Amino acid sequence: MAVKKILLYPDPLLLRTSARIDTFDEDLISLAEDLVDTMYDADGVGLAAPQIGINKRIFVMDCSREDEDKDFKIVINPEIEHESEELGSYKEGCLSIPGITEEILRPKVIKVVYQDMNGVLQRNIYDELWSTCFQHELDHLNGKLFIDHLRPMKKILVKKKIKKSSKKEKKG
Repeated sequence: MAVKKILLYPDPLLLRTSARIDTFDEDLISLAEDLVDTMYDADGVGLAAPQIGINKRIFVMDCSREDEDKDFKIVINPEIEHESEELGSYKEGCLSIPGITEEILRPKVIKVVYQDMNGVLQRNIYDELWSTCFQHELDHLNGKLFIDHLRPMKKILVKKKIKKSSKKEKKG
């Protein structure tokens, strides 16, 4: 459909809890297509509606490897039913915080439930990058960013780095 502008941190729309989706219609299909197009255009593996300024509980993700066919998932009203005690570490980045990556610990395996484009409940188990991505995008729907998982001192340093790089961009 259309490539949308991705909001950048510290835009306040990124910090709001998103509203549940109850209407599965043409508007939702259009939103999902915009999210997929924007994610691929930005070379990301996931994108949540709040990142394009829409306060709804939907995100898209595609963690397929370069040697695999594209395999995007459209996830609506997601919930994690179970998470493993075992944690995995992954160097995360975010399209709303360009140029910053940090090691984040999250549950390695998650059991999830969400709705598809027709409102039908889907259950799945994700591990590795798919698990990390699902949790990262779900955080967006809850008004959280990956930097919120950092230790307090590290978070302060990263926020200073973000401020510094956004000042450079405004000058440039």
